[in-house]
Amino acid sequence: MKVVVGLGNPGRDYENTRHNVGFAVVNELARRGGAARPTAKFQAELTEIRFGSEKVALVSPLTYMNRSGSTIGPLVAFYKLPLENLIVVCDDLSLPLGKIRVRGQGSSGGQKGLLDVIRVLGCESFPRLRIGIGATPTGWETADYVLARFSNEELIVMQQAVANAADAVESWVTAGLLATMNKYN
Repeated sequence: MKVVVGLGNPGRDYENTRHNVGFAVVNELARRGGAARPTAKFQAELTEIRFGSEKVALVSPLTYMNRSGSTIGPLVAFYKLPLENLIVVCDDLSLPLGKIRVRGQGSSGGQKGLLDVIRVLGCESFPRLRIGIGATPTGWETADYVLARFSNEELIVMQQAVANAADAVESWVTAGLLATMNKYN
């Protein structure tokens, strides 16, 4: 089984914000896979789909971004999941708006949800897909920027980025990490 965790913040106040692009990718994958309604498990919404013969769990933590590890740690332990079968999808301030990047390991790059996942798992060796939301503009606080909604122009770019990220996750499931990195980075 493969597990896709999209990072974000739960609740209507955070819908369609920059910090919730991980949730948007999980929702797109659920739509493509004809997923059933998610159930509450591991302090998250969880549903399953299939890509070919591969079973894929789609997970959206309900713990808020900075506590994402509280979902992922127990989930990995329960399923005895090898970390190469986990991919974490999140926003990234250091990538230009709409650019995606897939990596097999690495630091949090300052992303607080990813930082908590690394803290709980005790390592940086798991796949992640980052989606660029652009750098914090001058005069903005970073916390305000990541919790802001996209402008109409940015939303057009991000809708394509979410589709590209979902394509990349499908590739990761069916073709593997290296092939996905070569195709999407």
